[in-house]
Parts: sequence; structure tokens; C-alpha cells
Amino acid sequence: MPATRPLHLAVALDGPAQYDPAYYVALARLAERGALDFVTLGDCFARPGLDALAVLARVAPATERIGLVPTVTTTHTEPFHVSTAVATLDWVSRGRAGWAVGVSTTEAEASLFGRRSAAPADALWREAGEVADAVARLWDSWEDDAEIRDTSTGRFIDRDKLHHVDFQGSTFSVRGPSTVPRPPQGRPVVVVDGTAGICREPAARYADVVLVRAGAPEQAAALREDIRRRAAAHGRDPDTLRVLVALAVDLGGGESAPEPGLAAGPSLAGGGPHFSGGPVELAKLIADWHAGGAVDGFRLAPIAPHRDLERIVNGTVALLQHRSLFRTFHPGGTLREHLGLARPASRYAPAPAPVSAHLPAPAPVPAYAATQAQAGGAA
Repeated sequence: MPATRPLHLAVALDGPAQYDPAYYVALARLAERGALDFVTLGDCFARPGLDALAVLARVAPATERIGLVPTVTTTHTEPFHVSTAVATLDWVSRGRAGWAVGVSTTEAEASLFGRRSAAPADALWREAGEVADAVARLWDSWEDDAEIRDTSTGRFIDRDKLHHVDFQGSTFSVRGPSTVPRPPQGRPVVVVDGTAGICREPAARYADVVLVRAGAPEQAAALREDIRRRAAAHGRDPDTLRVLVALAVDLGGGESAPEPGLAAGPSLAGGGPHFSGGPVELAKLIADWHAGGAVDGFRLAPIAPHRDLERIVNGTVALLQHRSLFRTFHPGGTLREHLGLARPASRYAPAPAPVSAHLPAPAPVPAYAATQAQAGGAA
């Protein structure tokens, strides 16, 4: 059945390590000009380069609307620190932060910390799910109105609105509350690559955006359906998930046809399917896959960041906008608003009191007021 929900587009800023923040600022501003939902910046302990979260914290004040989603690994990183770092990015960006969940699988990465040996990937992803759960609880540990800032009494916080988390995972424990007030979005957007089977369960349970790698719309639709089914099994509304195809793109070949099945062609960093062709063909592929209901959108990874991102924005996105298939402006100020996701309430806040069906009778109107009202009506 054709998709009726809005098309979502994001772009990866990955590539060779860069040490000039102006490089990332320029790319993020270009993506923002195209009204894309968000940019991602990969990171891991096994590669040289700057810290992705710190880079996007630098990009935040230089942009206004684009979502900012760094990879932050859960392995060898304290969940409390993940929580406060991503919450800080949400404050710095005024509600535009996300978190791409990553794990560290190699012994070389483990040796950088010296605390434990490398573990199997399935165990690390189970742990990543626990970290995502604990982090969300830490974000909720401050109620939205916990800060009272009462200068007359000298009280900054209402301690009754701060909550201990008391989370016990398989490899860690967290008490809380957080040291950072609740983020502007309530909970920053969580992104998980759910292509592999070992990642799919935490993705379905904890992610807001799930990335999948598929070489055909039928494969993407099957992955999307599986993730939505798993989310429903966890008591989630599947319609609160956004499933995006992660697709590497090479737009340096002019208007040549895309590689058959998106599977052939040169070796790409990170592997996975890719598109090779021109901006017009890429727009057609995006429109066809989305119209068929296979996906909610795409996270595009340009092979040559500056060249291909410019062609994506000025060619592919402009064509989709011209055909009224993609928006021409950001619909709100936060990443959740771009994605059409509601701001979640804190799980620790008391539920709103139900409205009574038996409302008290209105107070009688004083005679003087009634006289004035009648006089006004006569006038």
C-alpha cells in the first residue's frame, strides 16, 4: 500500500578525518539549506579523528534547524556519561540532538581502556539496549518543572521532582538522578542501525529512528515490517518509529544509470548497498521506494562529501521539493518535530489528574455585574 507519511531525509558527514571545524559547519549548513531532517557523524575508538559529539556541539551554534546525531558508543563508556553528554548537546542545540548507538567489538579498542576484554557482538548489543534504557531513565529523572529558581528562598531545585533511577544492568548499575536538567526534547532522538539480526531487538525496543541497509525495495519493506512487528511486541506503537534506508551515494558519474540492484561497483567504507548515478535518478529511486511504502525515508552517505552533498541538495532534494514530495522548510525547531515524533512525558512525573465529570455549578453572578452585562448587550 502506498506510503502516506512524510518523506524523511538525512545525510552522513562521514569521510576522511578532518580537524577543521569549519569543514563540518559548511556541510551541516548545506544540509540545513535543503531542509533535511538531520546529519549524522560516525565515531568509534578504532579510528583517528575528533570526537563526533564534540564536533557537533561546535556545529550546533552555527546552525539553526538541522538535527545533529553523533555516534556515541556504549561499550567502555559509562551510561551516566552518555546520558549527560547527549543531554548537553540537546541543550546546546536547543532541542536538535540525537544519539546514534554504537558498540566496540575489537580487542584493540578494549585495550585503550584496560578494564575488560572484548566481548561477542550479540552480548554488546544486549548491553547497548540496557544502556539505552538507563539513559532514557536518566533523561527522565528530572521532571520538566524541577527547576524552580526561587530567589526569595534560595531554592534552585524542587528535590521532590528529582528521581533516583536505580537501574541494574548485566554489566553496570546506575542510580541517578542526572546532573543535567531534562533535555528540551524530553528525550533526544535515538538512532540504531537495525539491519543485522543482533541489532534488531534493541532497535525495535528503544530506537526512534532505525537505519536499514537494503539493495531493493522489497528487502527494505521486509526489514521495516519485521522491526515494526518487534516494536509492537514490546508494547510500542509502530507508527512512532521511522525506518530509513542507509544508502551510500556516488553522484560523480553524471547522469548514468544506477548500478543494478545497488550492489555492484567500487568498495565503499562501511560496506552495504550504494547508488551510483545522477541526482535525477536518485530522486526517482527515493520517490519510488517511499511511494511504495517500503521505507519512511533515507539516510544518504555521500562518497565525496562536498561534491555529492551539494548535488543531493541542489539536484535531488530540489527535484523532490518541486514535485511536492519533500518539504521546503523545517516544520519546527526540534529534531522530534522534524520527524513528527511527540515529546515524551517523564515516566516519573505524576499522571495528570482526570477531569471530573461532575463539575461544580457556576457561582451566582452578582446583581451589579448582571446589570452591567445586560446594559452592555443592549448597547
